Amino acid sequence: MSLVLRRTHPGVRAAAVGVLVLCIEWARSSIQSQPHMAVAALVVGGAALGAVALGTPAGRLGLGTSRLGLRIIGGLALAVVLLLPGAVRAGAAPILPAGLAAAAIAVSIGEELAFRGALYAALEEAGGAPLAVIGSTAVWTAAHALSHPPAFLGAVAAAGLLLALWRWACRDVVGPIIGHVLADLAL
Repeated sequence: MSLVLRRTHPGVRAAAVGVLVLCIEWARSSIQSQPHMAVAALVVGGAALGAVALGTPAGRLGLGTSRLGLRIIGGLALAVVLLLPGAVRAGAAPILPAGLAAAAIAVSIGEELAFRGALYAALEEAGGAPLAVIGSTAVWTAAHALSHPPAFLGAVAAAGLLLALWRWACRDVVGPIIGHVLADLAL
């Protein structure tokens, strides 16, 4: 996050991070819809989303190595829960072709750093944990409305809420990163 943005009022900073994340997601989904641009859009979009977290201390992002084993186990548990809707989906074929695996990993990590990392931290500073959980889930769902069918948005909102609640309860984004990556690779 730029030095100028770090010195602004927490509410203004949270709004700016939210708008920036939505703009990146809009650009990514617009480019992704072009022929032969899906992989590039996912990789560049993931990198741009991850860059939103630059300048935010690792602790505020929920990154760290303490209790790393538990964070990894938590991420695996999150992945199982995130995959439950896909397990009951008719014709449970993957949504992403196998060739997009690296791109899916890049965008999953970028989204977690942006939504449950930088945006969550900015919203928490502006109004506490309830605003951070609800606000990051709302922006997450709005961003996915740009690229997913309306029928899928309930599951997107539920996944966002689960990941935000994990972020709040465990002060951790490692688990959500692992869960999101595995879910995106499997779906």
